[in-house]
Amino acid sequence: MNIVQEPLALNKPLSEAYLNHFSSVQQLYQYDAMNEASWKERLEWLHESEHLRLPRGQVVERLREYNLLHNPHEAVSRSLDTLEKPDAAVIVGGQQSGLFTGPLLVIYKAATIIKAAQHAAKQLNHPVVPVFWIAGEDHDWDEVNHTYVLSADLSVARIRVARETEQRLPVSMNAIAREEWEQAISELEQLLPDTEFRPGLLELLSQVSEGSPTLSDAFAKLLGTWFGKYGLVLLDSADPALRQLESPIFERMIDENDRLGAAYRAAADLCQSLGYQAQADVAADGANLFYIHEGERLLLFKHDGRFRDRKGKVHFTADELKSELGRHPERFSNNVLTRPLMQDSLLPVLGAVLGTGEIAYWALTGSAFKAFGLKMPLLLNRESFTVIEGTLHKHMDKYNLSWADVSDHKVFAQKKEHWLAEQDSLHLDERFEQIKAAFTELYDPLIEQLGGIQAGLLKLGAANREKIVEQMEYLRGRAKDALGKANSAGLRHFDRIELSLFPQHKPQERVYNIFYYLNRYGNEWLDHLLEIPYDISGEHRIIYL
Repeated sequence: MNIVQEPLALNKPLSEAYLNHFSSVQQLYQYDAMNEASWKERLEWLHESEHLRLPRGQVVERLREYNLLHNPHEAVSRSLDTLEKPDAAVIVGGQQSGLFTGPLLVIYKAATIIKAAQHAAKQLNHPVVPVFWIAGEDHDWDEVNHTYVLSADLSVARIRVARETEQRLPVSMNAIAREEWEQAISELEQLLPDTEFRPGLLELLSQVSEGSPTLSDAFAKLLGTWFGKYGLVLLDSADPALRQLESPIFERMIDENDRLGAAYRAAADLCQSLGYQAQADVAADGANLFYIHEGERLLLFKHDGRFRDRKGKVHFTADELKSELGRHPERFSNNVLTRPLMQDSLLPVLGAVLGTGEIAYWALTGSAFKAFGLKMPLLLNRESFTVIEGTLHKHMDKYNLSWADVSDHKVFAQKKEHWLAEQDSLHLDERFEQIKAAFTELYDPLIEQLGGIQAGLLKLGAANREKIVEQMEYLRGRAKDALGKANSAGLRHFDRIELSLFPQHKPQERVYNIFYYLNRYGNEWLDHLLEIPYDISGEHRIIYL
């Protein structure tokens, strides 16, 4: 494994400013993670603010119960023993629970959480526990119900658990039937090449799915299988027992809803004044809370002092909503803006591992943290990787392709066209253009002369000329097709490079699933991933295999 740092465009100006020019956006955030003093400052604040969070013992007790079900590793038990101590902190990060864990970036986020916790513990000489926050309360089924692998015929193949109608239940409440699991696993089996690792991986998925009525359960079990030995603690944000503990925080969010709403709007205005577009929707009347009603997760808004959804299916006064919370806390959940507040009210968060999109929208929460009596934690950029396998690297060398060439779709297409043109020893385009020009130069005067004999021959001659030119173009097309077929191996190499590294014109880590790589290299591949030195900047790196 050879690791090389190479740039990858963030396309998130606010995140780039946070990571590289913190002073320009410090009004939106709390700490500069690149400054070692910020880590010590945050840790000191955590010690001073223990009383602001939910009782640590109760939270740890629930996490023990949950992890015994899905992540029963001794190292996890030790992590929870550590977390139970009053001075321990956590590094936390989260993601939606995708099919077979979803895209590679989920795996990279889990690895980053673990490495960041190890880094912090060593730097601060203090206990720091890694925690993965499974966003099981999210309800967008189409975002999580599929995953992709590269098929043998060089297509980006999708495996999907479809639904006939849109499901707006939290993913952790959305059941998957046994036959749906079997179908998805069967599709994966057909797409994965036959290797020494494939039987074990398929057996793992079979065992995991048997004990997993939902995507979130399977997601947790897979993460536990791979990362439990590193002490990674798992938490499902939709866990009903955890929601019971969170009731006092939801009650505060209801009581202080106007103040929180004003804080989010003020942050959005500040973003705009600094020249950045808000990265999440901040509705003027938004309550920033969800309520589950008759199997549907409804976003609440405030009108005339009442909480209601846009379609008018539910409406509550603040007191009625709190009464409902007391009876059914499992019906409540956070939106993208209140989730950070819940996270920090639940856990002693030293740092949060985020993707660049998340870093951008967290800028909207800075004022809300203050309004809630909290401070935004350190924001740590998730490590980013592209895997380049040995054969692929050889292809790049053969065609003299650099990372800059393959990471820019337009440049890569030009390189491909240029290479194919170099294989054209006959210079087909040039020759055909010459012949067309010579033909028309000879033919046009004849047509003019024929028009002198009979006017109709002028029109007929022009049509005849166009047909002949059309036939030349047809022959040129056939000749170029033949040229492509004669060089099909090289074109296939170019296709493999593009589809392996930038499928759907997106970074590899945002599309492909981990099982493709585990099938080729085994579970040791994950261990090697954890051995890559932690880079706090999260700059993109290439893993050459």
